Parts: sequence; structure tokens; C-alpha cells
Amino acid sequence: MCPRFTLTSSPGAVARAFGLDAIEPFPPRYNIAPTQPILIVHEAMPAPRGPKRRAQLARWGLIPGWVRDPSQLPLLYSAQAETAAARNSFRGALRYRRCLVPASGFYDWQRRPDGGRQPWFLRGAGPEPLAFAGLLETYLASDGSEIDTAAILTVPAAEDLAAILVRTPAVVAAADTDRWLACADYEPDAVADILEPVPVGTFDAVAVSDRINSVANMGPAVQEEVLPRDP
Repeated sequence: MCPRFTLTSSPGAVARAFGLDAIEPFPPRYNIAPTQPILIVHEAMPAPRGPKRRAQLARWGLIPGWVRDPSQLPLLYSAQAETAAARNSFRGALRYRRCLVPASGFYDWQRRPDGGRQPWFLRGAGPEPLAFAGLLETYLASDGSEIDTAAILTVPAAEDLAAILVRTPAVVAAADTDRWLACADYEPDAVADILEPVPVGTFDAVAVSDRINSVANMGPAVQEEVLPRDP
């Protein structure tokens, strides 16, 4: 489900990895939760000598444009890649408003036989920030204001993670980012191959403490490794 994630790479590292001409400074974030603002990258509007890509903030939790009362809508912070094209909530964004979500890893909770849950930090195994596949939607509120909102696409977990979780964010390889963002040139069927389970070894799994359960805990201590609890 990817209910939390982290972005601790420097702004410079994100700019280099995502091909950005410029990016506003931002602090490391260790415990990003739904409804909070997240950094996204999308294709810039065509302009002479303008930037190819643009970074901006969006609310994590997509609100489809047709929704009248967002308070009656479930929190759409993730979307299953296999069914997104068939769902009214995500179909338009998958066709016209795909984006990338820079991340250093994510968190999920393993269900144990005794009914408890063990939190895990799934950190990127490489030095570069990861590019989660995202969807962007701009919602026009009743007061006339515009709210940029986003969701992260998920895929079945790779074999090396299947024992502890069911799904992971879809990760867009560097070679595929142009195609993923070029919504005008590539329809969903033409980018479906990008939304496959991530290669084995993409993430390192680290058991962490219950500190991550609270969104109030925002420091690096939430990523400290612990021994997994016995069932």
C-alpha cells in the first residue's frame, strides 16, 4: 500500500537524478504521510528554451476532478497499477497527467500470525534517489482555489520482499522516465511495461521500531534498525 515514504536525498542529488534545471531547497523528510505535501516531477509545458521538466509540491492523496465533496472520498494515496486504467478515479490522470515522485524508500507493516504488525523500512539499495510512478490531478475547490494532488502507483512485491509485504511502489527506471512523463506521446498501454514488479534487489528491508507509527516522529530515529519481533 505504501502508506509512508521518505526523501532524504539532497536537492542537488534530486535535480541531477531527475534532469531538473533548478529545484527549491528542501529538508530531509523521514516520515512522509498521506495528506502532506510531497515533491513531484512532471513534464513542463512547452516553451522556447524552457525547462524540460518541472518540480513542484502536491498534496499526497489524489482528488479526481469530478468529485464534489472530497470529505466523502476515501484517501487515494496509492493506486494499483493493474487496475488504474479501469478506475474512474485514476483513468484520466494515467492518460494525461503522469508524474514522478522522488523518494529514498518507503515503509510498510508486516502482519504477524499473532495479529501484531512489524514495521519495515524498505530503503533504496543504490545511492541515487528512486523515481516512484505517480499520478497528478488538479482539483478545483468550491472556493475557486486549485489544489494539486497526487497518488503513487503500486505493483506486486518482488520475490525478495514477498515474505514481508504484498505490494511496493512502482519504480520508474532512469531509461524510462522520458516515456513515462510524455503523456501526449504515449498512452497508458504504451507505458504498461514500466509498471512491472521492481527488480529483485531494488530495496533493502530493515526492521524498524514503532516510532514510525506516529506522524509526529519526523526525525532520522524512525529509520534505526531493530531486531524483528518474534510472532
